Amino acid sequence: MHHIGRHFQTTRLLCNHSRNPLSPGPLKYPRIPPARQLATTTTTTSAIAPIVPHLTAQNLKDSQQPSHVRDVHDRLTRHGILKISLGFPDDKSQYLEHLIVSLHKYHDHGLPITHSASRGWFWDVRPSDTTFQTENHQARSETMQEFPWHTDCSYEHAPPQFFALHVLHPDRYGGGTLSVMKVEQLSDFLSPATKATLLEPEFRITIPPEFVKLTDRRHIVGSLLAVDAQDQSVKVRFREEIVTPLSNRATMALNELKDALRTLEASARSTIHLTAAELPERSIVLLDNHRWLHARNGIKDPLRHLRRVRWNAIPFPTRV
Repeated sequence: MHHIGRHFQTTRLLCNHSRNPLSPGPLKYPRIPPARQLATTTTTTSAIAPIVPHLTAQNLKDSQQPSHVRDVHDRLTRHGILKISLGFPDDKSQYLEHLIVSLHKYHDHGLPITHSASRGWFWDVRPSDTTFQTENHQARSETMQEFPWHTDCSYEHAPPQFFALHVLHPDRYGGGTLSVMKVEQLSDFLSPATKATLLEPEFRITIPPEFVKLTDRRHIVGSLLAVDAQDQSVKVRFREEIVTPLSNRATMALNELKDALRTLEASARSTIHLTAAELPERSIVLLDNHRWLHARNGIKDPLRHLRRVRWNAIPFPTRV
């Protein structure tokens, strides 16, 4: 079984302040206030907080039981986020591997994508200064640094719709909090001109060296927003440090997008912070990579270890 991984880094909640839309400064995140850390639950923790559904898998066979697999699919479809607690040890992530194969079998999910030319389905998200999963290249997920808001595989023409993180060893010292942000209301904070620009292929997205699959492809050109043809919902792909706008209007649109993300970040209706208390050992979090951004604050425990898998790759459209 292949091991794959990249850090999901949670961000710190940012103060909602005005900012010059032409300022190119990166997104920064202050410390997460304890009062904003929300426990996972099947009901809302407040009147406006997003729901994090919660299922339990009692044994490995649940990953192949049609009723359990249907519950996973239905909750992912409805909420775009799901926590699963395992009632058994699973250091090799066999439950997650079998679950995704079952989602493919019963609900037509695409199978997992490979992480790079040298890594398969799974990637180990853990800090290391000496051993890297891609030769000569340290992924950001292999550091202890924070990781601001992003979607996974924004540099792919067909980013995976879903990813999952299996917690093998949580951060024991209060770091490595996973933050997630729902982008459902993103378009409400963007001007019509900005939305139109973000829907156009006016952005160069660099492929991080550790995730290069073809030696002659180091970047793609595409849009940062898309609209679902069926339900008209907004889809986003974003990782600030690898995005280069290719026109003046694209530069202005990118800055307005970053300001909109700051506004969403400060909203309890859109953002959840999942600490090690909410995601302990033997827990799995699954996310819709098109409907939620995620981030991570700095890791404090050098033994923190998650395992990641991404699946159901779908071409990212530039037009409806």
